[in-house]
Amino acid sequence: MSVGNDGVLAGLRIDLRRLHETWMELVYPRQRGAGDTVLGTWQPDTQLGMILYRAWSALGVPVIAFVYPLVLLGAFVRFQTRRIGRTAASLGLLGVVVLSLVVWGALAALARFQLDLIAGGFLAIALAGGVATVSAALAVGTKSAGGRATTVLLAYPFAMTAIFLPPVVAALFSKTLAAVVLPNSTALARWLLANALAPIGLAETFSRTFELEGVGYVIMWLAISFPIGWVLGSLVTLADLVRPTE
Repeated sequence: MSVGNDGVLAGLRIDLRRLHETWMELVYPRQRGAGDTVLGTWQPDTQLGMILYRAWSALGVPVIAFVYPLVLLGAFVRFQTRRIGRTAASLGLLGVVVLSLVVWGALAALARFQLDLIAGGFLAIALAGGVATVSAALAVGTKSAGGRATTVLLAYPFAMTAIFLPPVVAALFSKTLAAVVLPNSTALARWLLANALAPIGLAETFSRTFELEGVGYVIMWLAISFPIGWVLGSLVTLADLVRPTE
């Protein structure tokens, strides 16, 4: 048990050192990973320069205390997304589309022949499956295009769309799902208006011009999926910076 704890503590120390070195390198050269090199870590050669150097170092402590939990969250998200990514890569774009069609087709057939399973089940599941299949294909396609920017800006949001939109689309045609999905979506929209849009003066504009009914729910969750995807992609990027993998 002590060996395991020592390994965790060693990993934490490595993470915190990398974060602090990265913070220092924002202003000063040759800070990250330079301690074991021939030149070593750069330090100023004047008293004033050293005072400023140490002040910047101390300022980084509260910043790192705030950022490090995000690094750990990013590492967790990275682990989960890369498990999914390896499966998607092994299937390929066509394989992902076929698998999605098979799964959602089976669910639609079940809803079609078990009419008491869900009100409006067949149409709801069929439309939700179409949305999920297109979104999953876009996520895999943009991820395969390569590049961190493409992955963060497009692949993660499309993956979130594949998760969020199917139940919303299905709820528009199913009273059973609508009783759960739509009221919670309305409550979330009110919270976003009060806490995200009101502080920047956009709550009244959205309330006046955007009516939350029917396809409006789909548009709302489509809009939400992109910033959530960007946040998750950014967390994974931060984890890659602090905890690089091969």
